[in-house]
Amino acid sequence: MAVIIRSVLAEFKANKPGTVYYDPTTDDLFTLFQTANAAYFVAELNGEIMGGSGIYPTHNLPTGCCELVKLYLSHNARGKGLGKVLMNQCFQAAKQLGYTSIYLETMPELSTAVGLYEKLGFEYLKDPLGNSGHFGCDIWMVKQL
Repeated sequence: MAVIIRSVLAEFKANKPGTVYYDPTTDDLFTLFQTANAAYFVAELNGEIMGGSGIYPTHNLPTGCCELVKLYLSHNARGKGLGKVLMNQCFQAAKQLGYTSIYLETMPELSTAVGLYEKLGFEYLKDPLGNSGHFGCDIWMVKQL
């Protein structure tokens, strides 16, 4: 997944400091998602990883809120509805874990993803929530579950 994440960010010229591109946890998602109340889903086709997405209890988020994290799809996986499928899995997992809202951080360079977030009910915030450490993101959104 780390290769896909960094490839996508480089493709969209979003490989900048303060993003998951430089986040050391990107290289060990398995360990990161062993955290309680976190989940990560990987999409695979014919044995090839096509992308993934997860939810995570980011520090200092409001009670009942988790973060949608690391939603990235390889170039060949885009435009097929896979992002929506992964996000819906994340929504279901968040509800099962007792979350009532889901937050995300992104950037203008990833405008295609921003459009998907809007279609799936995310609303814009003026300021970030929690403490993700991703100061390179300047679009913040939240969805009530």
